[in-house]
Amino acid sequence: MAKLTRITTQKKNKQRYNIFLDRGDGEAFAFSVSEEILVQSVLRKGMELDEELIQTLIEQDDFHKTFTLALNYLSYRMRSQKEIRTYLIGKEVDEEKIEYVVGRLLDEGYLNDSEFAEALVRTRVNTSSKGPVLVKQELIEKGVSKHTIEDALMHYPREQEFEKALKLAHKKFRLDGRTSHREQMQKVQAALLQKGFSSDVIQDVMQELKEDQDGDDDAEWQAVVHQGEKALRKYAAKAEGFELKHKIKGALYRKGFPFEQIERFLDEYVNE
Repeated sequence: MAKLTRITTQKKNKQRYNIFLDRGDGEAFAFSVSEEILVQSVLRKGMELDEELIQTLIEQDDFHKTFTLALNYLSYRMRSQKEIRTYLIGKEVDEEKIEYVVGRLLDEGYLNDSEFAEALVRTRVNTSSKGPVLVKQELIEKGVSKHTIEDALMHYPREQEFEKALKLAHKKFRLDGRTSHREQMQKVQAALLQKGFSSDVIQDVMQELKEDQDGDDDAEWQAVVHQGEKALRKYAAKAEGFELKHKIKGALYRKGFPFEQIERFLDEYVNE
């Protein structure tokens, strides 16, 4: 048996205590414990501890250290169960302690994948340009279950998705007098897909954008002239007549310009 001779508070961590024991050859530091273990075990000066109890206290403290490590990780933001497990694995914590910590965090309300998923969705809706497809993928990567994800995405209503997608579409659409209307529309659609908006919302947004841009023929014509003159400079030294027109027509068509605008450019800018 060992006699507990002294308990001192650690200088760098006031919630941890050093335990000193006398095993018959004088007082010596034996181990340290958290305040929680100290109170639960009712450790006190003069108490006698056998080796089995000492090992139990050390093991309990190891579990508590892991729990504290997880709590610190959670202090920065909410986490999913998978994130906690991945973090602890990275800290080389053994499986038994990980299961203990995750179970305790769940029991004490520190971990809740439903609340985590809902909070993440609301945050992405309010602070990012991500569509629901990307948000769903993010939740999948964080290990959230399919059913929980579906429930959480209810907090990303279609009206907000449409508004966010339309705002992004207007931001991306720029008739600068150099690019065709069709090419700009294709770039916008690609951007919306990349941001994770759903296909039906993208379709509605593109229709509204098209209606907003209809009638802007001046910008389209400026772009035709800009690209047409570039093609003319490129091919004029190698071709003439019908062949030159054919090459310019193909170049402008690939840029997405309408046939009637291409014909107008050829009539006004390319001599026979």
